[in-house]
Amino acid sequence: MESAELILLYDYYGDLLTQRQKECFELRYNQDLSLGEIGQELGISRQAAHDNLTRTEALLKNMEAKTGCVRRDLQCRRAIREVSEAAKELAAHHDPKVSESASRILQVVADVKE
Repeated sequence: MESAELILLYDYYGDLLTQRQKECFELRYNQDLSLGEIGQELGISRQAAHDNLTRTEALLKNMEAKTGCVRRDLQCRRAIREVSEAAKELAAHHDPKVSESASRILQVVADVKE
């Protein structure tokens, strides 16, 4: 799994991790420290930093596998984008009822984005 995907999972599920797991993850993925540097920073061995990160990454992946929150959110965002693009095309329609409906759809999309 790529770093960007793990960071996204952390954004969703990070509050469910222990403080030490958060510290290790943030040092690795936000500050780009090596395992040795993480160990020094936290007063643990390089192997302990590695083990902590491995468990943390597995927990994040497991949470997503069980809940699917990130997957569903990304699907919703794509659907909202597609609906918005279609409504923008319809907003330019010569029939006032069609363009009015498109404007209402765009307003709903804007509300959902908030």
